[in-house]
Amino acid sequence: MVGLIVLAAFVALICLRVPVAVSMGLCAAGYLLCKGLPISVLAQRMVNVISYSYPLLAVPLFIFVGYLMNDLELSTRLFEFVKLFVGRVRGGLAHVNVLASLVFAGISGAALADIAGLGNVEIKAMLDEGYPKEDAACVTAASATIGPIFPPSIPLIVYATVAEVSGVKLLIAGIFPGILIAALLMVLITILAPKRNYPVSQVTLSRAEKTKRLITNTPIVLLPLLLLAGLLSGYFGPTELGAVAVGYSLLLGAVYKTLNRERFWKAVRSTVRSITAIMITVAAASIFSWVLTVEQVPSYLTSVFMGISQNKYVLLALVNVLLLLIGTIMESMSAILVITPIIAPMLTKVGVHPLQLGIIVVLNLMIGLLTPPVGLSLYAIATVSDLPFHRLCRAITLWILPLLFALCLVTFIPCLSTWLPEFMFK
Repeated sequence: MVGLIVLAAFVALICLRVPVAVSMGLCAAGYLLCKGLPISVLAQRMVNVISYSYPLLAVPLFIFVGYLMNDLELSTRLFEFVKLFVGRVRGGLAHVNVLASLVFAGISGAALADIAGLGNVEIKAMLDEGYPKEDAACVTAASATIGPIFPPSIPLIVYATVAEVSGVKLLIAGIFPGILIAALLMVLITILAPKRNYPVSQVTLSRAEKTKRLITNTPIVLLPLLLLAGLLSGYFGPTELGAVAVGYSLLLGAVYKTLNRERFWKAVRSTVRSITAIMITVAAASIFSWVLTVEQVPSYLTSVFMGISQNKYVLLALVNVLLLLIGTIMESMSAILVITPIIAPMLTKVGVHPLQLGIIVVLNLMIGLLTPPVGLSLYAIATVSDLPFHRLCRAITLWILPLLFALCLVTFIPCLSTWLPEFMFK
């Protein structure tokens, strides 16, 4: 009963627009005071989850990589590299947008990093070729959702920490779903290209210029391949992936002569601002989750859901609807921290694979990045594209459909997310 009161108080504070981290901290502190427990427990558990969680060390590293890719102009070179391999087909630059996001996903692991790093370049290039402004913005926003699914992924690392599953296995589980999302988006582009009269690229380069760009920019594409090879071979864990990515990005910046003291410290300052908010939320979520667990809230909710049905696919469908709704009103990282301890015990009890569940949760919440009123990707793209928010909300609806189809496939075909990690670690 007390646990449900704590949960209700948290929802009330969220409705009053109190920051998520503050809401969780206040509810946990109130619980400790009511139970007569020392308030020092609050600080102790909040510090411990950050200090002793090895996988969480990867989060600031990958955020740093995202800013380095942008500030050192590596993202522009990445886009130019992928552009070389697009044939003279209608809508070719939209395909480049998706493929560049897939490659960038193997470096940064975050949707907003993709938008910040590649968004300006992609949208400007598409507008210059004559694409509709809404389509240029929507392709960029939709393809950015690949980042949090394809390894390395910041949300998957956070989920693994909260759900206490293998971070390496969960990252590997995201490979096929990430490729699936990219493929479905490219299918939609192929269908729309003749209907909306997408342009054919008119830019022609000489063989010598193509060869020069290919040789010059190939080292950037080697980074995600290096990280993926290290992950699949078992040489790199999540934290090692982040450290290698940072070191390689700095090396590329030095080689391309874009690295200087000003740009380096700009990336550092941006990373500190971003990671501070994330870590405070993670710390507050740890004590809040502990309170819910002590009061057996997950067990109670499990019994409620099991009363509806004990079929795992029915429960997955219900959870998908719940997560999609939550994604429209709550920032994704906060939602992972709050919702995971509640739904994970219930779904694993009915036979849902923990790795599959991790992909489902993160994909649901990444779709939430494209839905108002809290769709952060929409706000970021609206800023980058200078497109009114209400026009973007209408235009993005069509581009959400491939993501929802991918979600259905991942939900009802478990092997899409479980086969590869099980094969690698059998």
